[in-house]
Amino acid sequence: MSDSKQMSQQEVASEFTSYYLQRATKEFAEDLDKVRTADDFKNDAIHLLVNALQQGTALFSPEEQRRIVESGAERK
Repeated sequence: MSDSKQMSQQEVASEFTSYYLQRATKEFAEDLDKVRTADDFKNDAIHLLVNALQQGTALFSPEEQRRIVESGAERK
Protein backbone atom coordinates (compact mmCIF):
# COMPACT_ATOMS: atom_id res chain seq x y z
CA MET A 1 0.00 0.00 0.00
CA SER A 2 1.39 3.39 -0.89
CA ASP A 3 -0.05 5.02 2.26
CA SER A 4 2.20 4.65 5.30
CA LYS A 5 -0.84 4.09 7.55
CA GLN A 6 -1.73 0.43 7.96
CA MET A 7 -5.47 -0.22 7.66
CA SER A 8 -7.16 -2.02 10.55
CA GLN A 9 -8.76 -5.38 9.79
CA GLN A 10 -12.18 -3.77 10.26
CA GLU A 11 -11.33 -1.12 7.64
CA VAL A 12 -10.03 -3.81 5.29
CA ALA A 13 -13.18 -5.91 5.77
CA SER A 14 -15.40 -2.89 5.08
CA GLU A 15 -13.45 -1.92 1.94
CA PHE A 16 -13.39 -5.53 0.75
CA THR A 17 -17.15 -5.94 1.27
CA SER A 18 -17.79 -2.81 -0.77
CA TYR A 19 -15.46 -4.02 -3.53
CA TYR A 20 -16.95 -7.52 -3.48
CA LEU A 21 -20.54 -6.26 -3.72
CA GLN A 22 -19.64 -3.97 -6.62
CA ARG A 23 -18.03 -6.87 -8.48
CA ALA A 24 -20.83 -9.32 -7.66
CA THR A 25 -23.60 -6.96 -8.76
CA LYS A 26 -21.73 -6.21 -11.98
CA GLU A 27 -21.13 -9.90 -12.68
CA PHE A 28 -24.70 -10.95 -11.85
CA ALA A 29 -26.43 -7.83 -13.24
CA GLU A 30 -28.73 -9.69 -15.63
CA ASP A 31 -29.75 -12.25 -13.04
CA LEU A 32 -30.33 -9.57 -10.41
CA ASP A 33 -32.50 -7.62 -12.84
CA LYS A 34 -34.60 -10.73 -13.47
CA VAL A 35 -35.05 -11.27 -9.74
CA ARG A 36 -35.82 -7.59 -9.12
CA THR A 37 -38.46 -7.43 -11.88
CA ALA A 38 -40.14 -10.72 -10.98
CA ASP A 39 -43.82 -10.42 -10.10
CA ASP A 40 -43.31 -11.91 -6.65
CA PHE A 41 -40.31 -9.74 -5.69
CA LYS A 42 -41.04 -7.40 -2.80
CA ASN A 43 -38.95 -4.35 -1.88
CA ASP A 44 -38.31 -5.73 1.61
CA ALA A 45 -36.43 -8.61 -0.05
CA ILE A 46 -33.61 -6.26 -1.09
CA HIS A 47 -32.08 -6.48 2.38
CA LEU A 48 -32.15 -10.28 2.21
CA LEU A 49 -30.59 -10.24 -1.26
CA VAL A 50 -27.77 -7.91 -0.17
CA ASN A 51 -27.08 -10.09 2.88
CA ALA A 52 -26.96 -13.17 0.68
CA LEU A 53 -24.43 -11.52 -1.63
CA GLN A 54 -22.34 -10.35 1.35
CA GLN A 55 -21.99 -13.95 2.53
CA GLY A 56 -19.59 -14.50 -0.36
CA THR A 57 -16.98 -12.40 1.44
CA ALA A 58 -16.59 -15.23 3.97
CA LEU A 59 -14.87 -17.27 1.25
CA PHE A 60 -11.84 -14.98 1.52
CA SER A 61 -9.43 -15.06 4.44
CA PRO A 62 -8.50 -11.80 6.18
CA GLU A 63 -5.10 -12.00 4.47
CA GLU A 64 -6.68 -12.41 1.03
CA GLN A 65 -9.04 -9.52 1.71
CA ARG A 66 -6.12 -7.28 2.75
CA ARG A 67 -4.11 -8.24 -0.34
CA ILE A 68 -7.04 -7.45 -2.65
CA VAL A 69 -7.85 -4.14 -0.94
CA GLU A 70 -4.25 -3.03 -0.87
CA SER A 71 -3.64 -3.96 -4.49
CA GLY A 72 -6.67 -1.88 -5.45
CA ALA A 73 -5.36 1.09 -3.46
CA GLU A 74 -2.02 0.89 -5.27
CA ARG A 75 -3.77 1.12 -8.65
CA LYS A 76 -5.48 4.42 -7.78
